[in-house]
Amino acid sequence: MLTPSAIRRCFEGAVPAVIATCSPDGTPNVAYLSQVHYLDDRHVALTFQFFNTTRRNILANPLATVQVVDPETAAHFRLYLRYLRTETEGPLFEHMKAKLAGIASHTGMSKVFHLLGSDVYEVLQVEHVFGAAPDPGTSRPDLLPRLRACMADLGVCGDLAHLFDETLGALARHCGIGYSMLLMHDPTHERLYTVASRGYPESGVGWEVRVGDGIIGVAGCERAPIRIGYTAQAYVYGRAMREGFAHGPDADALESEIPFPGLSNPGSQLAVPLALGNRLLGVLYVESRESRRFTYEDEDALVVLAGQLALTIELLAHSAELHAELPSKVPVVPVRGLPVEVRHYAADHSVFVGPDYLIKGVAGAILWKLLRDYAHHGRSEFTNRELRLDRSLRLPDISDNLEARLILLQRRLAERCPFIAITRTGRGRFRLEVGRPLQLVEAPAS
Repeated sequence: MLTPSAIRRCFEGAVPAVIATCSPDGTPNVAYLSQVHYLDDRHVALTFQFFNTTRRNILANPLATVQVVDPETAAHFRLYLRYLRTETEGPLFEHMKAKLAGIASHTGMSKVFHLLGSDVYEVLQVEHVFGAAPDPGTSRPDLLPRLRACMADLGVCGDLAHLFDETLGALARHCGIGYSMLLMHDPTHERLYTVASRGYPESGVGWEVRVGDGIIGVAGCERAPIRIGYTAQAYVYGRAMREGFAHGPDADALESEIPFPGLSNPGSQLAVPLALGNRLLGVLYVESRESRRFTYEDEDALVVLAGQLALTIELLAHSAELHAELPSKVPVVPVRGLPVEVRHYAADHSVFVGPDYLIKGVAGAILWKLLRDYAHHGRSEFTNRELRLDRSLRLPDISDNLEARLILLQRRLAERCPFIAITRTGRGRFRLEVGRPLQLVEAPAS
């Protein structure tokens, strides 16, 4: 007898599922479903988004039939279901809401395309309608040794910069994941900012996304992993729904679509939050040009890795603020060339070098403080701890990752301003290096 686990890849969303219900007077109704979520071999969950004909029928007559399609063989299967209950909170609801919200945000429908509940059904029977019979196929290599190798690589990292790069490098070496990003959380402005990436022509360091926007922002907001195996198809479905709303009474609720800085047409995406309890530290994001690249097993493995990564980030970040080693000897960079203007705007602490934007926010405030101390007092040696204690910076509380801000600043300078650099001289200690004369300008408030 067939079970839901035998046809689990039919639930990935490559081909939209169809649900058939019947009213008490015998009138049939057929509609598309956003998600069929596998629970176990006796239960599945379906999305409840609108109080429509399907919903009315189910509440009056709890029997339904759902047809799903195998994306590889085009085989069709029917699930005969009995409605049990609707969950509006808890892990199941949060997971399904996060995935739906990720798709909705990318298509600009987060205000009209959201989950009202997760309808749990008992699976009475699974019927093979036509096409090739279920085939387990060739199993993928065991992910446990790969996960173990990744975590071993993380264990030798002594600072956050090394940890960020080594995490993405380990995913490439051991798991074959070529495109990845690591973003940290800014709790003050509820944004995620990129501190490391791998596989892209441009690093994207400093790119930000609001918590709650897109697959990355929603994964962070909901503290739940989101895996989309057929991105193009998912967006087609969302865009079709968007067209309907655009000509309806809810048209004003639509928002601008979000440009994505990674692959222009990814086939698979997976975003995993980095969290300690309910406190968000960041998001690990991976993608591929290949459809169905990331499986349920990949998701489980990255969730475990993200848990270890979050703990290591917390340990290294606090270590850098609490302890400052004696500085190592670093050659002094000679100052040469014509003066360059560095302009600071206090409203958002944005910093421009010449006509070009460099950075803003907390990292911008830190850079401006370092440059002023250098210009007015001749200082070049600094520690994380003194920055944390400097009230003039008005830094967020200790839950904000100061070390990650410094890494962001260090990498933005390396990419955009080669004559200003931050060089690590020991744990919790760094040096500001300036290679050209600077003219500091505080822009007047508008």
